Amino acid sequence: MLLARVAEVSGQVAATSARSRKTALLARLFAEAEPEESPLVIAYLSGRLPQGRIGVGWSVLKQVLPPAVPPAAEPGLTLAGTDAAMTALAAVSGAGAQSRRLGLLRELFGAATLSEQEYLLRLLSGEVRQGALDALALEGVARAAEVPAAELRRAVMLEGSLPPVARAVLAEGRAALEAFALRVGRPVQPMLAHTAGGVAEAVAALGPCAVEEKLDGIRIQVHRLGEEVRVYTRSLDDITARLPEVVDTVREAAGDGLVLDGEVIGLDPATGRPLPFQNTASRVGSRADVVTARAVLPLTPVFFDVLAADGEVLLDRPGRERHAVLARLLPEHLRVRRTTVDDPADPRSVEAAEDFFRDTLARGHEGVLVKALDAPYVAGRRGRTWLKVKPVHTLDLVVLAAERGHGRRTGYLSNLHLGARAADGGFVMLGKTFKGLTDEMLRWQTERLGELAVSDDGYTVRVRPELVVEIAYDGLQRSTRYPAGVTLRFARVVRHRPDKPAAEADTVETVLAGGAG
Repeated sequence: MLLARVAEVSGQVAATSARSRKTALLARLFAEAEPEESPLVIAYLSGRLPQGRIGVGWSVLKQVLPPAVPPAAEPGLTLAGTDAAMTALAAVSGAGAQSRRLGLLRELFGAATLSEQEYLLRLLSGEVRQGALDALALEGVARAAEVPAAELRRAVMLEGSLPPVARAVLAEGRAALEAFALRVGRPVQPMLAHTAGGVAEAVAALGPCAVEEKLDGIRIQVHRLGEEVRVYTRSLDDITARLPEVVDTVREAAGDGLVLDGEVIGLDPATGRPLPFQNTASRVGSRADVVTARAVLPLTPVFFDVLAADGEVLLDRPGRERHAVLARLLPEHLRVRRTTVDDPADPRSVEAAEDFFRDTLARGHEGVLVKALDAPYVAGRRGRTWLKVKPVHTLDLVVLAAERGHGRRTGYLSNLHLGARAADGGFVMLGKTFKGLTDEMLRWQTERLGELAVSDDGYTVRVRPELVVEIAYDGLQRSTRYPAGVTLRFARVVRHRPDKPAAEADTVETVLAGGAG
């Protein structure tokens, strides 16, 4: 398939707001592509490069645009050729790397027509945000392969991503879906939660439920088969080597063939209270000597769910049954604290849940998760059978740009431009803030945003929309300055969320649901 065809559909998808039309366009594209090409189609439409970061910034890209590199007269650049060029770019390193990257880019852009050059520029700068989100791509693949979307969605959840499932189902049809099942050792996408305004509201919505402490740690999924233990993040990255204490703990668990869902957290050894999230995140993200890191900051795993045990897949079992299995496998100190509400109509039960929430906050944790006792584990979905309750308004937003600081912040990228996800796959700016940033946070974000920079006018640095930050705010106020018509009141940064992809940031709809004053 030619890159020109993908660029054409990308533009068509961007030009329509109708979900049915977007799905039809994508289905036609997937039907035209060879099955082995589908992973690249999915990646490019979603603005991702399979190679990850390839070391190309705006300073290089601006040197390959017309008239510096004249466009080709006719389309001839294939997806495979584009992918090979990206792989070559990603492999460049060492002395003279910038010059070699420029040469490779000149060759790539010289083979592209003007529309393809424009698409490549957007792809390399992180500006492909036309709304071909994974959910839409999934629906397009399902229609092209003539399989039920629900069956395809479950296979994707269990495999961890759409591309390998798309390749299989487009080649072999519905029968290929049978190969995608939960297997110990292969991570699955975690179940996520919606937000509720309070404990009573959550209990009323769910009925009989469990109320669990929401820990301020890093989500982990742990697989054990015999003595082999693997630890994965919520984005399915393998971090086993960084967390030997988790490996040791799970090796001691009862049973085998385990898939456990939980968090890893740093605790103060004197008080047992949680350490700042940044401490835990730094330890998990560190590639330094593990023995030293563990001695300086040991981490504690705490689990709240089990997806498989002793050869049985538990995804479809009710929450109360999964927890009973978890209690058999792990001692109490390795399970998240919880209470249950068996009769939501009993005011005393609701008040006990409220007391548990207050006690959780007093213990230093960030809130609670309220979970329906009869609900299955829906991997990869933000289900309404799990509701999170926090004491303040918070949003996970994406950094779109940052302004250079002055005074004591000279030399740092300080004032953050914040955006929420829009329905078309882009981001809508909601305001700015520099509040809440410690010196360490300033240093870290300046380095990270420098890596994401796509342009710099000397005052504002625009960046690829990849860094998520948790923002606390006091409410919304109407504003004509921003496209959503609202801005955040007294916004301040709680923490950076390098563990969370931009695709999981909050939406404009979530923000507006809070109301404007």
